[in-house]
Amino acid sequence: MNEQTVARHWVAAALPKAAPAIATTTVLALARIWNANGAEHSVGNALLMAVLSAGAAAAGVVAGTATGDSVLVGTAFAASGALAFAGVAGYSDGLPLPLLLWSLATAGAYTLAARYWRHDRRETVAYERQANERREEYAHIERVETLRATTQVEVVRVGAAYAEQLAQALVARAALPGFDPTALERAGLPELAANRGETES
Repeated sequence: MNEQTVARHWVAAALPKAAPAIATTTVLALARIWNANGAEHSVGNALLMAVLSAGAAAAGVVAGTATGDSVLVGTAFAASGALAFAGVAGYSDGLPLPLLLWSLATAGAYTLAARYWRHDRRETVAYERQANERREEYAHIERVETLRATTQVEVVRVGAAYAEQLAQALVARAALPGFDPTALERAGLPELAANRGETES
């Protein structure tokens, strides 16, 4: 049972680990672009982001009580935090506060992501262990069946060789001078097929 081994590119392997930092950096960059285009000290824009953030948080609470789906709840609260972060980064006039919030948001995102990574790692290890056990079991069954088939073929081959040798011995013995098939019958040995044919005729 041969399985193709595919080596992942290092970028594909590192991308999930970089996703939280990429997400928070993207939100920071978009918020600062929004800040430069009129959101700085705009109370209306800040209120809009606060309402959106509160709505996303409320959606997370409702999803948690209604469905209990942790992924949906986590997504809703992540959206709420991103909207609040974008609102503060877009409203403030300097970079220190947005950078502080960015560092806190990135650390929080990695803290939450580490929990899911550990869970995924546990599931992957369990799946690989089960796959290895199934592979070893199938390999053992395949070896046993191969041995059994080889043994059966060998038994048939030895039996055929023995039957051929017995037939040759009977033919050779029947060709000897003074061979008496009736002596075999008197001794209790089976009658030869050729002799039986002669008797019946």
